[in-house]
Amino acid sequence: MRTLLLAFLLTSFLGINDVLAQKYSNEFLNIGVSARSQAMGGAMAAGVDDVTAGYWNPAGLSFVKDNPQISAMHAEWFAGIGAYDYVGVALPLADNKRTLGLSFIRFGIDNIPNTLSLYESDGTINYDNIVPFSAADYAFLASYAQPIGTKGFHFGGSVKVIRRIIGPFASSWGFGLDAGIQYRPNKNLRLGVVIKDMTSTFNAWRFNFTDDEKEVLEITGNDIPINSVEVTNPQIVLGAAYAMNFGDFGLLAETNFTLFTDGQRNTIISADPISIDPILGLEMDFKKFLYFRLGANKLQEETDLTGEKYWGLHPTLGVGLKVKKLSIDYAFTNVGESDITYSHIVSFKLEINRAFMKQALKRKN
Repeated sequence: MRTLLLAFLLTSFLGINDVLAQKYSNEFLNIGVSARSQAMGGAMAAGVDDVTAGYWNPAGLSFVKDNPQISAMHAEWFAGIGAYDYVGVALPLADNKRTLGLSFIRFGIDNIPNTLSLYESDGTINYDNIVPFSAADYAFLASYAQPIGTKGFHFGGSVKVIRRIIGPFASSWGFGLDAGIQYRPNKNLRLGVVIKDMTSTFNAWRFNFTDDEKEVLEITGNDIPINSVEVTNPQIVLGAAYAMNFGDFGLLAETNFTLFTDGQRNTIISADPISIDPILGLEMDFKKFLYFRLGANKLQEETDLTGEKYWGLHPTLGVGLKVKKLSIDYAFTNVGESDITYSHIVSFKLEINRAFMKQALKRKN
């Protein structure tokens, strides 16, 4: 499996021209963070209001007040071959009107065998020449949010730096901007808009093949890649959520519509240049202590074993517990189109009591 992934990783970048808007570019940033969000299918643009908003909609960070929050997530994709990790921090400023957020994401496939030097010059096989390497994508987001203008409006933005490394063969640096707005006219209704990669995100690639490796690529019929720029087109997410309470029980329902601007995709509305993908999410709670979540995404055309096409919908589900300032969440969800891409996801969120920290520091001094 890792050898097949190596072939995919290399050939997927061999066709990049000098400047090209690449469909599915930086796709690892579309996976999503936190088990809560994953269990709801990723429908977060309108309702997110915690530390994970730095990723989903930076405007939601403005609801983090008084106490800082920290969150972390780990997931393994493709039967444990790919690891996806996230850490986020939200820091409300002293005036409680502005919030800063920091997010770090890594998606990596480790221990991939490099078989380009498998053969010696005389044609014999030398397994000692196989050296493992990693292919990893990194993203760092610095976010800012605050209320704006009319009561109920909140604005946020993120600057993101992207680093992608494919062993010793290729690496890139990328930069982009996200921006979002949330509007809450009352305690029930929540609306949100997010523009990701609003100015387009550029990844500048640099390739580092040795002469021997270039020779192997030529023999196997592959083009030798050159230094190039990969472009990620803007993506717009529209969201609406509604929250209700029934005594000890609460309900939050949200729907999102993701508008891709990189051409036709396998979505229910597929056009050029815009394709639209709907997402549904539902969260039920008991006394804000026990949570049960459902979601549905990736409404797309699929093919069964007989070759017949049908419209499929990928379900997601999860549970969560909140004990005082600590939330622990679990999700079972799918990142792709086959059974091996289902994954168990665990994340936690901790709200740090700022007053308690100040008192502890005073006692220490």
